[in-house]
Amino acid sequence: MAPDVATSAAPGLDAALERLARGVAIGAELTVVGIRLLSHRIPVTIQVLVQRADGLDVSLDQCASISAPLGEALEASGLISFAYVLEVSSPGIGEDLASDRDFTSFRGFPVEVLRHSEGAEQVREGLLLGRDESMLLLNVRGRTVRIPRDEVLRVRLICPTDDS
Repeated sequence: MAPDVATSAAPGLDAALERLARGVAIGAELTVVGIRLLSHRIPVTIQVLVQRADGLDVSLDQCASISAPLGEALEASGLISFAYVLEVSSPGIGEDLASDRDFTSFRGFPVEVLRHSEGAEQVREGLLLGRDESMLLLNVRGRTVRIPRDEVLRVRLICPTDDS
């Protein structure tokens, strides 16, 4: 029953939870990048995703440092009237690569590139070699493939396939 209660309250609850979490996180020099209300779990799980204000990776100690104050603030707010578990964590890396740091960190990893070329969308898989101002470089079966950056719609990490 708890998931139904959480789901029905979710539209306004997400925004209220995020405002509350932002207020607590700012004191720890962290930024809230998202709130997930996982109502399919019993008890409901509230995930608060944080990162450092300077953009560097957040440590386990930093997540732990705001967990107790955030839990206390949640209890005092009266926003939650059902059983829940609070999780504070880093958002980690998403599947999509966007920043220069992502392209440097995941050099050599398998990726899928969605590109728009010659009026159609095309998908290409390979190992990421890197990118510069004008090109994305992939290793496709031992050959370097250059894809103009202005044609790239999306680059995402994938699980390696067995092409043997």
